[in-house]
Amino acid sequence: MQWMEAVVHQEEREQIRREFGEAVNMTAKQLEQWLASKESKAVGDKPDGESTGHASGRRIVALLRTRPDDLTEDDYRHMRKVTGYVHRHTAQRPASDITTSRWRYSLMNWGHDPLDH
Repeated sequence: MQWMEAVVHQEEREQIRREFGEAVNMTAKQLEQWLASKESKAVGDKPDGESTGHASGRRIVALLRTRPDDLTEDDYRHMRKVTGYVHRHTAQRPASDITTSRWRYSLMNWGHDPLDH
């Protein structure tokens, strides 16, 4: 019985990694460079100085550089959070040009560039 739970758990982890990989279309290097920009730092909710998305972006960089075997339960929870955010936010795409929009910049903080198809 314990073996079956481990198999289901492993399949769930693989699904989370796959969905995260589909949602996050920026490389660790691209995201790191983006997070250093003034545009990145100018968007998002900032309860304590750094926006939630910017802090998440730093975590995503670390996740992208972590081997799957080294990911923790907390890492998997964050990967789910990122995937959910990207899906919800992309559904709210504005009708106007998004090239320099706060909407795009916010998504990029979460590792997803909607202009990169």
